[in-house]
Amino acid sequence: MKLRSKNAVLIAALMAAVFLSGCLLTQEDKPEQDLQVQETKQVTRITIAIQPAQQAEEIMPGAKELEKFLESRVNADIEVYVPMSYSAVVEALRFGHAQVGLMSAWPAAASEKLAGTDVVLAEVREVIIDGRKANETYYNSYYIVMKNSSYSKLEDLKGKRAVYASLTSTSGYLFPVARLVEKGLISRPAAGKEADPREFFGSVATPGGYGPAWDALKRGQADVGVIAGDVSDKLFKEVMDSTRIIETQGPIPSHGVVFSSSLQEPLRSELISAFMELNEPGHRDLMRKLVSAIFVGFKRTSNEEHLAGLSGALNDTGYRFTEKLG
Repeated sequence: MKLRSKNAVLIAALMAAVFLSGCLLTQEDKPEQDLQVQETKQVTRITIAIQPAQQAEEIMPGAKELEKFLESRVNADIEVYVPMSYSAVVEALRFGHAQVGLMSAWPAAASEKLAGTDVVLAEVREVIIDGRKANETYYNSYYIVMKNSSYSKLEDLKGKRAVYASLTSTSGYLFPVARLVEKGLISRPAAGKEADPREFFGSVATPGGYGPAWDALKRGQADVGVIAGDVSDKLFKEVMDSTRIIETQGPIPSHGVVFSSSLQEPLRSELISAFMELNEPGHRDLMRKLVSAIFVGFKRTSNEEHLAGLSGALNDTGYRFTEKLG
């Protein structure tokens, strides 16, 4: 009986030791296992905000295509959305709601100043420069009058009616107003003030795009308007067939892709490579449907290189992008 008792005690002790060692092993392994589970669950999300060149519902089908394309090439969950205004793109980058923005040059410059972003890619577009097509990262815009107009130069239009694309358009407002300052037709603003084209023109309209601005001019609701060389070939030809150019301004930087400083390697390089792949003819239509029908490709660039041409126009006008967004 004593032997059996001793064996029973020994077996119980061994079982307890095995159980205890198993518990300790489980506890030691648990942090690593939890970490592995967390790593599996934590998928990096990259949000891309696109400047609204048209109604969001018209852009979203192409946005979903871009999401799918980028996710197949980048180790992240991609979300593309279209804010209600140009300013919302800048604010999304500023407050960390987006890490990537697709935008024109003026908001890109504002984003650099307010959010510390980098222009990493410039859009190459099929633009009209001096009456001929060219694939460039810049373009010109033009003051135009109807062909039967008696006006031949800007100086003739003092007190007349002008129509611009929109208050936040780089080529359809900023650069054309800067031209008025350069020519001495309106005064260079004092510090903290902004140039006002109504100082020269009798009235100024900004209907919200080149199409509506052209409609106003051809209907006789304005005496002078503005068109840019980066609009669709169809619209440019329609406008040029019925108007005369009386003033040219540029070169104007094209749209670009900006990255937030929070977007780190290797995702930065992965995204750049993916966007550059859109240069290939087989993928080019994706961007043409989404951003511009005259998209050709992307070119590597920087803030210093791509936004340099904006400084003169901004200095001449005193314009601050965010103050025009209401």
